[in-house]
Amino acid sequence: MMQREDIRSERLRRLFDYWESKRAGRTLPARAALDPVDFAYALASVALVEVLRDPLRFRFRLVGTEIARRDGTDLTGKYVDDHPLPEYRALLRQVYGEIVATGLPAVFHRERLMDDKLRQYEVLYLPLAADGATVDMLLVGIDFG
Repeated sequence: MMQREDIRSERLRRLFDYWESKRAGRTLPARAALDPVDFAYALASVALVEVLRDPLRFRFRLVGTEIARRDGTDLTGKYVDDHPLPEYRALLRQVYGEIVATGLPAVFHRERLMDDKLRQYEVLYLPLAADGATVDMLLVGIDFG
């Protein structure tokens, strides 16, 4: 289980603390409880992913400008299946599926070719649930270092 101390990035720690504060005694906070103004410091590097079921699919509701710039494409309004890199699509499906299944936040430290360079980055996955329990959205924060 992820702990706050596992998060290296100060910006992602702040985002995690904000998510925690919005739980308000519930297992998971609802998307409606979040106000983007409260995490304006991270907006360029945040994605909001809608969880669709039967079958399980993921749609990008919002992709921050820094993420779109690094990916070379803006997937806002599109599905994970529309991501141009097959290996990355598979990774996203796997990780998003695990977050939906467990309902637990997670942080990963990864390497990926971006801007024609091998880059290390940190990704924080925060589940959201309108009913406080069933994950229906993911708030994803990335720190590109």
